[in-house]
Amino acid sequence: MTMNAISQRLKALRQESKCALIPFITAGDPDLETTAEAIKLLDRNGADLIELGVPYSDPLADGPVIQAAATRALQKGTKLEQVLEIVAKVSHEIKAPIILFTYYNPILNRGIRTFLEQIAIVGVKGLVVPDLPLEEADELLEAAASLGIELILLVAPTSSQARIEAISAKSQGFIYLVSVTGVTGMRSQIQSRVKDLLIEMRQVTDKPIGVGFGISKPEQAKQVMEWGADAVIVGSAFVRALETGTPTQGLQAVETLCKELKSAISTVKQPVEV
Repeated sequence: MTMNAISQRLKALRQESKCALIPFITAGDPDLETTAEAIKLLDRNGADLIELGVPYSDPLADGPVIQAAATRALQKGTKLEQVLEIVAKVSHEIKAPIILFTYYNPILNRGIRTFLEQIAIVGVKGLVVPDLPLEEADELLEAAASLGIELILLVAPTSSQARIEAISAKSQGFIYLVSVTGVTGMRSQIQSRVKDLLIEMRQVTDKPIGVGFGISKPEQAKQVMEWGADAVIVGSAFVRALETGTPTQGLQAVETLCKELKSAISTVKQPVEV
């Protein structure tokens, strides 16, 4: 992977008028070996980028499915070092850049520079820190950029126009648009407000926009793509798929879901009027 793997991957897809699929799984659930297999399986079946969640004891942005997965992983003793060992093993075998999802406290405890150096050396290419306020992001942004890691910032559906502009200006790789007010989780439908937000954001930035939180079904992914998203991010549905039966059965369910979602967004995107 090159220095700015996420930006380059999304740029290439945009040139082909295609939408990216970004699955999320929780590291260590049901076990680290299955995590490694799931990453490789997702890469083979259409994932353009892969978001890997580091289990955390107080996951404020996560809904019940991902919270439960993090709890199970922690109960089995999953630690950041083990997660990074998995990334080191698989990052050279896959095409999809890996994005690490973690909360800010573990980064601060380890030290910003130390943490970033540790994740960079194993091949992590992006970072999502859901509880990092924009006002405190500069130090992490600058240090990450110096190591070739793109820090992806989140826009909430309640964000003001001024805040959307500020976040869009600083976010690296792409801008993560949260589709719902609240935590992650599977929803029966995607709020139409997402369409309006995508239009508003297109007026202030030409950076890629990924939509996540609440997308679980192929028809939802397709809807978000048709509204103009450059990427769809699916978490709880993949985490739940991995819970299916044995680890082997879970991996089979993940493969099926990945293929279905990729098929739903494989059509060429139409230009969106703004």
